[in-house]
Amino acid sequence: MLGINARPKVAKVLSPVVTRLARSGITPDMVTLTGTLGSIAAAVFLIGTGHLFWGAFAVTLFVLLDMLDGALARARGGGSLFGAVLDSTGDRASDAAIFASLAWWFSGGGDNRLLVLLALICLVLGVLTSYVKARAEGVGLSADVGIVERTERLILVLVGTGFLGLGVPYALHVALWLLLVGSAITVGQRFVAVHRAGRRPLPTADPVPPTTPAP
Repeated sequence: MLGINARPKVAKVLSPVVTRLARSGITPDMVTLTGTLGSIAAAVFLIGTGHLFWGAFAVTLFVLLDMLDGALARARGGGSLFGAVLDSTGDRASDAAIFASLAWWFSGGGDNRLLVLLALICLVLGVLTSYVKARAEGVGLSADVGIVERTERLILVLVGTGFLGLGVPYALHVALWLLLVGSAITVGQRFVAVHRAGRRPLPTADPVPPTTPAP
């Protein structure tokens, strides 16, 4: 997938930046919070008010910080469990803000109910894509498959939003339709992977022996 294949090249480009951040005392959690809050603010106050190109541009800049926190954690000797949860939660919040802001704008000033519907469906499918994987890993299975992961999801929605902001007609329609179909296929792929690997029964707890009254 694009996100996995691009990581080595991106890591090489960002290596000098990561080194400087590590020396400056900036922590991975600071980078995560900055990227999350920045992308949410850009989505709400730019995309949500119809400034589609600049909103997509600003969100992209803040989302790029997501590529730094993991590399910075490794440069500082490894991340923490809290950092991993914070990063994952921040990703979900950023994604939700983007699609919710699109739905907000096109339900009002943008006046396009079809784009509202597409944005909401893509939001739900994005949540399901992440949830199936997280729930599978929680029971010891792997669901790391699918043609559309977060990287592909963000590329499609941000490129479509940006081009529509530049006046390219139907750019966002095409992007959201592609995202909808790809996300639906990805959810299906992950369920198939879980079904193949998860046919064993759930472990059951040992029954608690009955207590006898004290003499």
